[in-house]
Amino acid sequence: MQIELINDQGQAASSLDVSEAVFGRAYNEDLVHQIVVAFQANARQGSRAQKDREQVHHSTKKPFKQKGTGRARAGMTSSPLWRGGGRIFPNSPNENFTQKINKKMYRAGMTVIFSQLVREGRLAAVDALTVESPKTRVLAAKFKAMNLGSVLVIADKVDENLYLASRNLPNVLVVEPRYADPVSLIHFHKVLVTKAAVGTLQEMFA
Repeated sequence: MQIELINDQGQAASSLDVSEAVFGRAYNEDLVHQIVVAFQANARQGSRAQKDREQVHHSTKKPFKQKGTGRARAGMTSSPLWRGGGRIFPNSPNENFTQKINKKMYRAGMTVIFSQLVREGRLAAVDALTVESPKTRVLAAKFKAMNLGSVLVIADKVDENLYLASRNLPNVLVVEPRYADPVSLIHFHKVLVTKAAVGTLQEMFA
């Protein structure tokens, strides 16, 4: 199969032959959902913590007398029934949110995403993407000429100039093929892959 190869003006100049196994796979929504959820879960730090009734900062003094007030009995204000009291089953600060995804499933899910991007016209290839100086305005002007706003660039090699020029653009992310992730592929409106990176992706996921 073939994908679109665009020029510096964002116009389709020619086409590029690619692997059917990577860019022509049938869509599997359940598989894509599973690897996206697993990727986001594995990125969680699990550092949140809550306090139980022993850890909250409260006095142990009885808030009011036992009888005669008409209110329910209360021993201290750290009770979970009170506002500001401790939690009954607090979250521990060392929770583990990781989900295991087999390598075969992950590779299959990535190829499904790439294939869907091709079908939707959101993925295109380019011969190369380089900048001569680490200037954000230079790269921004190049993307503007190519009519690209929100774009994920997968380059075979991200040199210092390209990294420094792209890091301050809010809707642009430049990564090497090994750092392409399912969430970024779905998030960005357009995915631009260099010609050399296409070959690397096919070696990784074919």
